[in-house]
Amino acid sequence: MFTALLVALVIGGLIIFLVQRRKNQVLKTEDGWWGAGAPPEGEEDLTIRSFKVTTTDEELEDLYRRMDQTRPVPSLEDSQFHYGFNSHYLQKVVSYWRKDFDWRRQVDKLNQYPHFKTNIEGIDVHYVHVKPKTVPEGTKAIPLIMVHGWPGSFYEFYGLIPMLTEPSDPGQLVFEVVCPSIPGYGFSEAPRKKGFDSVCAARIFHKLMKRLGFQQFYAHGGDWGWLVTTNMAQLAPKTVKGLHVNFAPPSKPGLLVTLSIVLGRRFPKLFGFTETDVERLYPCMEKLVLESMKESGYMHIQATKPDTAGRGLNDSPVGLAAYILEKFSTWTDHDFRNLEDGGLTRKFSLDDLLTNVMIYWTSGCIVSSMRFYKENFGKGLDAPHAKIPVFVPTGFACFPNELMHTPKLWVKQKYHNLVSFSPMQRGGHFAAMEEPRLMAEDIQQFTRSVEEMMKKKKE
Repeated sequence: MFTALLVALVIGGLIIFLVQRRKNQVLKTEDGWWGAGAPPEGEEDLTIRSFKVTTTDEELEDLYRRMDQTRPVPSLEDSQFHYGFNSHYLQKVVSYWRKDFDWRRQVDKLNQYPHFKTNIEGIDVHYVHVKPKTVPEGTKAIPLIMVHGWPGSFYEFYGLIPMLTEPSDPGQLVFEVVCPSIPGYGFSEAPRKKGFDSVCAARIFHKLMKRLGFQQFYAHGGDWGWLVTTNMAQLAPKTVKGLHVNFAPPSKPGLLVTLSIVLGRRFPKLFGFTETDVERLYPCMEKLVLESMKESGYMHIQATKPDTAGRGLNDSPVGLAAYILEKFSTWTDHDFRNLEDGGLTRKFSLDDLLTNVMIYWTSGCIVSSMRFYKENFGKGLDAPHAKIPVFVPTGFACFPNELMHTPKLWVKQKYHNLVSFSPMQRGGHFAAMEEPRLMAEDIQQFTRSVEEMMKKKKE
């Protein structure tokens, strides 16, 4: 009896030790230098500079000349968006872009919020920083960094920002929002050296938030922003108070996830699967394999030879628009492939879509943005961050038309402190841009839950 008790105590202690050890595990990183040549001697330039989006007559004339010289290609009959961006509809988009789209008006819209740049690890990092006009007495604005992905930009958050910084309900939390451009995207300078991956971006954004005076903050991300903010939580779990994401594919599927795929259709309750989970996951070959293959061709190109395809897109505005806007069609709802116009204006306006394209065009960032895939996938799928769980309080917004459906069980394999899992009514991959109100409400609810948890701990 005594021996059995001793063995049980030893095993129990070992389990507690291993769990605690894993919980204390953080992602390691070292400072880098991404500017041209060797880092200069002396102290780092900590200056924060005001920035404005600008455009010139010469830029627009060059754009129009290239658009006028495009060579249309007829689409196959009855092909809709199944072969990519439908050429007949593309001509209509180009015509609107050339004759009706007012880029200067959109530049004014971009500049409605304060923009800044600051140099970190040798490259200029661009960000939008929006402070609330009023904060209820006795409270403080909650700092929140929101990180975009590809082929999006900081502009994805423009509909969401006012809902967080100037909420209509006086009882809601008020946020102070920072929306940076990932280096190599938009108006952030591109790294000059190989190796700039999501962990490097996470480290730079930590430095940015510290430079802005935030000792703790919340983080939100989708697409690459999901991975960058996840890495931020892994690098400094005491600094990131809460992590909110709307994309969380299994980075390293384990035994439980594999078993749930194999057995989940027959025994859904065993894995906590809902009717929606079963509908989105099965049949597996169609929903998880074939569907992924249909939408991931771009990823294989960008993860291997981004500079080749990117060079053509950098020269052709029409090619760039087709390449980017196709994603805003099929990633918003894969059934949009069956429509002649790709359903683009069912969820977005052409003005907003073309503004995002113009951010890529005017900054000339398409090649460097595509290289981010090469840097993240080039080291294989066994990166250190893939093995480290996240213990920061996490909220997951599960949008029904996301590229890959992630059941609650799968999310919890990575995010061990899952505070909220919210099945959303509608929305796809670009959820912050498509459904800003739903996103704002979920960020509000998640943040309030975390704040209340922390308050109880202090009491």
